[in-house]
Amino acid sequence: MGKKKSGGGRLKKKNLEQMVITLFEENPTQVFELKTLCRELHLNTHPAKMLLMDVLETLMMDDYIKENSRFCYTLNTPTQVMTGIFHRKANGKNTFEPEDGGEPILVAERNSMHAMDGDKVQVTMMARRKHHVREAAVTEILKRNEKQFVGTLQVSKNYAYLLTEDRTLANDIFIPKSCLKKGQTGDKAIVKIMEWPENAKNPVGKVVDILGKTGENNAEMHAILAEYGLPYVYPAAVEKAAGKLKPGITKEEIARREDMRDVMTFTIDPRDAKDFDDALSIRQLKAGLWEIGVHIADVSHYVTEGSIIDKEAQKRSTSVYLVDRTIPMLPEHLCNFVCSLRPDEEKLTYSVIFKMNEKAEIKDWHLAHTVIKSNRRFTYEEVQEVLENHHEASEEDYKNPGDHHAPLTPDAEPAESFANELIILNRLAKELRRKRFAGGAVDFDRCEVRFEIDEKGKPTSVYFKVAKDANKLVEEFMLLANRTVAESIGKVPKNQKPKVLPYRIHESPDPAKLMNLSDFVGKFGYKLKTNGHKSEMSKNLNRMLNEVKGKKEQNMIEMITLRAMMKAKYSTHNVGHYGLAFDYYTHFTSPIRRYPDLMVHRLLTKYAQGGRSANQDKYEELCEHCSEMEQTAAQAERSSIKYKQVEFMSDHMGETFEGTISGVTEFGIYVEVNENKCEGMIPLRDLDDDYYEFDEKNYRLRGRSRHHCYNLGDPIKIQVARADLYRKQLDFKLVR
Repeated sequence: MGKKKSGGGRLKKKNLEQMVITLFEENPTQVFELKTLCRELHLNTHPAKMLLMDVLETLMMDDYIKENSRFCYTLNTPTQVMTGIFHRKANGKNTFEPEDGGEPILVAERNSMHAMDGDKVQVTMMARRKHHVREAAVTEILKRNEKQFVGTLQVSKNYAYLLTEDRTLANDIFIPKSCLKKGQTGDKAIVKIMEWPENAKNPVGKVVDILGKTGENNAEMHAILAEYGLPYVYPAAVEKAAGKLKPGITKEEIARREDMRDVMTFTIDPRDAKDFDDALSIRQLKAGLWEIGVHIADVSHYVTEGSIIDKEAQKRSTSVYLVDRTIPMLPEHLCNFVCSLRPDEEKLTYSVIFKMNEKAEIKDWHLAHTVIKSNRRFTYEEVQEVLENHHEASEEDYKNPGDHHAPLTPDAEPAESFANELIILNRLAKELRRKRFAGGAVDFDRCEVRFEIDEKGKPTSVYFKVAKDANKLVEEFMLLANRTVAESIGKVPKNQKPKVLPYRIHESPDPAKLMNLSDFVGKFGYKLKTNGHKSEMSKNLNRMLNEVKGKKEQNMIEMITLRAMMKAKYSTHNVGHYGLAFDYYTHFTSPIRRYPDLMVHRLLTKYAQGGRSANQDKYEELCEHCSEMEQTAAQAERSSIKYKQVEFMSDHMGETFEGTISGVTEFGIYVEVNENKCEGMIPLRDLDDDYYEFDEKNYRLRGRSRHHCYNLGDPIKIQVARADLYRKQLDFKLVR
């Protein structure tokens, strides 16, 4: 390939476009990664790379090239008929996602055949109109998505409607009186669409379940779960099967295990936790050498693969944590009693046991099925108080002291009696953490908003959960256990193929997002290099995140940096974990609340007994399902927080607060209240002192006449104008 000119600032878009077209035409079957294109075209400056992104976007709009996967491009050879997934939008701008990849294609409502969100459809490409995006028309609905809708019933004399705020549906759902299930006006209900006649404006549905009255806490929380397709009740048959399970701590079972009942062991958890799935043990072997045990509830001993309990756990994949409740993956009898590592009870565990010196260097380790007996149940606050009293806590912990609650069990041995063990564990954890960050781990310690809830589920106050040394102590040993068992399977000699294992993977950030982040933080005076080795990039990120601490723009820059990162997920194809800077990482430490951990326990046991490698396709499919369910659970959790924020702020109507601009869109500006982190919007229509234009690149609104700007991160004073619980939406008014 001929040598091309370096992509300096003088390179014109038209010239670069021709270079790109020539390259693709010379290699019509090759898939080019973004970095390969930069190398082939000798584009080695930031402006040239950004210009290339612009050219690629134009060529994709013109259907000249297509994006096979993220930042991987090839010459487009379009076909007229395609199959894929239909995505419905309430504004009528529906899209079609081809099953073989590529950019979404617009499907106007008139060409949708009333396909529903998630339906598998066949489309025909429409003739392209000049200067218009490409469009398709649905010609056949191949498979219906079984989605159900949540909303409020409006019942009249002869018919009823479900009023839904679902963003995929512009129309309310018509419900015949015979399909109401005794529902009444104002009831929160779940409805399934039965049909959508060709000439009808509204789809026709039937009530599946009545959740309660709109505004009641239980009804609203169940509605959030139902909205995301998550279960809000546990099947009676599964509960019954779990109820028959006994702890099974027999002499024969103990004889098969490593007996660690006499070793000092304890759990450290939040105050309201009931499912204690991990414990730590510690004993000194000799001067300078410690045995540290990370003990995990042996759920796989009780939940056998393919059983009725296992099938339900697999379907759920994760426990869901809403503001005021936990929806467990396993039946309560298992997660809170049989498997939970409760104090003064003998429990079956699966343990990673380390021999470690005072520099946190691992001299030896082994994996074993064990039996333990926890000496004490600690809360994070109790451990933190011990560390602070002995001047062992980090400097920042003293600046941000937390509440030191009275012990949950006043008759338990005082926390101070365990001070020596806690101090040793804390010192080792700090050393593990230091090494991890020296190795390139990214520091994303963000405070979380929590609500104090009364007996009716109403939020009474807001507090912030900050990870302190007590939390980090537990975290570091869990990370160590997860990494160690992943390495034990994944790290094999060069010519040997590792056995199948579900890994927790986190890919490197995509280059374009990092470039945008670098440009953005540059506006605040921070430098972020985006080239170099993985660990070098991580150190640059950490340096920038450290510099921004305590500044007014901290929260916003941390949020945008998080958005530039890829999402962690599960896969049998290991690519390492970028955020933690681990080449091998899995989830082993929470089988009570995460299904991948249960899979890992089973495979480790199988391989320890000499079993053959598991079926990769089967486990990859399970990994994809678990990743999807994790994302869905996170969305439901955020939705419950948003609901409680609106409910909390509804008691502060008309009050004035100091805030920070947390988002800028063409519709208005989002503002986060400083004192409670509740977020609302000032609609664009209320900014009536000028005509404002949206500057997407610079995250701001700019007045055309007076040139006043509303920038991301700006301080602002607001008044609470509206709290819409139905839409989970807060509207603020600007206080000038």
